Amino acid sequence: MELRNIALSDLRVANVNVRHSRKAPDISDILPSVRARGVLQPLLVRPRGNAFEIVAGRRRFFAASKVAEEQGVPTDEVMLPCAIAAEGGDADAVEASLIENVARAPMDELQEYEAFSKLLKQGRSVPDIARTFGQTERYIKQRLALASLHSAIKDAYRNGDIESEELQLLATATRSQQKDWVAALQAESEPDSDADGAPRGHHLKQWLFGAEQIATAAALFPVDGYKGAVVTDLFGDVSYFADVEAFWALQNAAIASLRDGLAAKSWKVTVLDKGARFPSWQYDEVPLEDGGEAFIEVRTNGEVEAHQGYRAYGETRKDAKGEEPEGAPPSARSELTKAAENYLALHRHAIVRAELLARPAIALRLAAAHMIASSPLWSVKPDPQRAEKEATSNSVAASPAQAALDAERDAVLELLRLEKSYYGTVTRGNGDAFTGASLFARLLALSDEVVLRIIALVMAETLAAGSILTEAAGMAIKPDVARWWRLDDAFLDVLKDRVAINTLLSEIAGKAVADANVSEPGRVQKKIIHDCLNGDGRERTERFVPRYMTFPIGLYDPNKTLEIARATECVNVLFT
Repeated sequence: MELRNIALSDLRVANVNVRHSRKAPDISDILPSVRARGVLQPLLVRPRGNAFEIVAGRRRFFAASKVAEEQGVPTDEVMLPCAIAAEGGDADAVEASLIENVARAPMDELQEYEAFSKLLKQGRSVPDIARTFGQTERYIKQRLALASLHSAIKDAYRNGDIESEELQLLATATRSQQKDWVAALQAESEPDSDADGAPRGHHLKQWLFGAEQIATAAALFPVDGYKGAVVTDLFGDVSYFADVEAFWALQNAAIASLRDGLAAKSWKVTVLDKGARFPSWQYDEVPLEDGGEAFIEVRTNGEVEAHQGYRAYGETRKDAKGEEPEGAPPSARSELTKAAENYLALHRHAIVRAELLARPAIALRLAAAHMIASSPLWSVKPDPQRAEKEATSNSVAASPAQAALDAERDAVLELLRLEKSYYGTVTRGNGDAFTGASLFARLLALSDEVVLRIIALVMAETLAAGSILTEAAGMAIKPDVARWWRLDDAFLDVLKDRVAINTLLSEIAGKAVADANVSEPGRVQKKIIHDCLNGDGRERTERFVPRYMTFPIGLYDPNKTLEIARATECVNVLFT
């Protein structure tokens, strides 16, 4: 069987394909994966005249056709991986099609957990897995949380003793609760048993999440050290602390002692917030000598569990104890969320790209720097401008800077007599030698001024968002930021730091207004900022540029940091 890439235009759906019909198939489940990563699994085809018939892989064919249509790519330029079967009878082709389609059964919760867990251990992130399977990150995390389930519970699900909703509920239970539930399940099968059995349905939810009472068995401290009242149940089997505050005072002291004891044994210890679950699926099990850490999980019902010997997937070990090297400065907490930094990176990127259109000499030198020093995007691809939030994507798309770039791109495409590439850009990014040679021939006939204009656009398309070179170009250009960007609700929505919000309010509305609202929630202060920027009941603030959008970038809290500021700190002096 021969493997070959075949153009989409040369493929036809064979009548022998078991899913063949006049109606296009439902491809909603695989379309996100094909958009993100293309067609990875070869189609099974057989020669038919000057084309090829698809024996198995009809849905992949329709998904690739849909993506090509969305992106405006000619079908003769889209290549799909294919396994070419020898010419034979229709029976062999139908059998091959059946084998592929019968094997494609939907996965249940545990099968999805096992599949996602394998991908996670191979270095894939939760967002990557979500994009590949067309699911939300919350959905992926829910499946990965099944790692904490008792093996007997997994067996009960596979045997049909419990439903998927009950499986997910039990994933939230403590280990002791899971053991109790398994014991109750096993008691059901005992002859002449009058036990109530394991709770299911809404009874299971009540059993897990009913009013919390703190049993004396949960205490890490000697119970005789507790001076409050103890309440005993009807049969005297279980007793509870009546004074919850007194319990937690003693329990927290015992937790601190547990933490110190583990630290004395060279463990790096993290005490989780009360009620927070330890996500074991995010960690590898490794011993202390290989950098394993300890995590203390504290439940709201008073139970405490120490998880020893775990290290986050992909975390680099610093030394034999997993500690930072001596003399290393402590890591500063970021002033902004990742979404806020992503917003800034994309808008700063858009501004620099727009300014490059008017400064081809700088663009040419920036291109030379890329050629000499390389970068993540050269050889040679346009920046994908991925936004963490849809509001950020919409904000960038609606900005004057992006509009200027789009208009110039259309003009250059017309100048070069080109259609937009697979990426929707002038930059091809596919290494096609013929296209490169034909463009070179056209460029030879153009003046230096026109060639520099084209270089400026291509440089703008291939400049990496959030990169040091974007920031360096901004410092060289010194753009009029207010011409291209204004502070909008999309950024205010991702701005979470209280110090930054209050200081920003002071710059826009004045220190008196900021001081008068210093204890108000962030949403209240951001509403005042919004009103000032839009003139809603307050004096309108024109052409305001916060420190986040200056070149070089500025911060509002000297005790915190930003990734953009940290990355460019060493090069700022070269441009100021």
